[in-house]
Amino acid sequence: MHILEFEKPIAELEGKIEELRHLSDSGDVNIADEVSKLQAKVDKLLRSTYAKLTPWQKTQVARHPERPHALVYINALIEDFTPLAGDRAFGEDQAIIGGLGRFRGHSVVVIGHEKGHDTESRIRHNFGMAKPEGYRKAIRLMRMADHFQIPVITLVDTAGAYPGIEAEERGQAEAIARSIETCLDIRVPLVSAIIGEGGSGGAIALAAANSVLMLEHAIYSVISPEGCASILWRSGDNAKDAAEQLRLTAQDLHKLGIIDSVVPEPMGGAHRNIDLMFQTLSMSLDSALRDLSGTEGGVLRAWRRDKFLEMGRAGLS
Repeated sequence: MHILEFEKPIAELEGKIEELRHLSDSGDVNIADEVSKLQAKVDKLLRSTYAKLTPWQKTQVARHPERPHALVYINALIEDFTPLAGDRAFGEDQAIIGGLGRFRGHSVVVIGHEKGHDTESRIRHNFGMAKPEGYRKAIRLMRMADHFQIPVITLVDTAGAYPGIEAEERGQAEAIARSIETCLDIRVPLVSAIIGEGGSGGAIALAAANSVLMLEHAIYSVISPEGCASILWRSGDNAKDAAEQLRLTAQDLHKLGIIDSVVPEPMGGAHRNIDLMFQTLSMSLDSALRDLSGTEGGVLRAWRRDKFLEMGRAGLS
């Protein structure tokens, strides 16, 4: 497992446990009591460490290379998932995955940023940084969901939209704006979950939802800490300071009313107990969809628009 800097004391204890287990397997030595004591220390240290993570440490957890991404959640939570490709205008963008499936027995359209899990897949999915065709695909799928009256679930996990020249040439800003407009316009339940990084317009393009959930150690911000530091301090070395100022943690954003609820993660982050994370997120998504089910489409749309307009008014006051 990849070890973050602040996790090194925990990793040392876990290493000792593995050594003792290896000794036990290779002979008649019974070290169960010692392993139990060390495991109790690990659990206590893990709990105390993760109870007081700084915003920069949460940023590191949100970016953990073993953290589950959109496709992992889709494969675990969505039955009979059928991916749908292309924007019907330019091409396919695998940074955004979308399609039809069944969530807890009900039809849904699922759309999510996919970062990839190894070098090959990360390059294929462009590290979750979508181009205009990715957002136009999302628009197409949301419009389809609206036409057939199917709820939409989005899974947000991106450092931001792709900033390359070719993306700008194909209308990146317009595509993001149209995606936000579509989120605010459709007349079906729209639930979004920030599962890792929620970066800039690339995130809000899929997250202008009736209900926005956010995993406990995810981050959500108008700009990355590195980007903010490069603007304010002219150096990415101040990313830690920027993270402190951006109020990008789930806990801060819930207090500010930007998100609707915080989804607890397993102790030590989603990557330490993926099955438990699946169960917790599944229950949270189901609860959010149930709260919205049966509500008339025009009311859903009005609620969604008023919610984000109120955020703007609060920001100006």
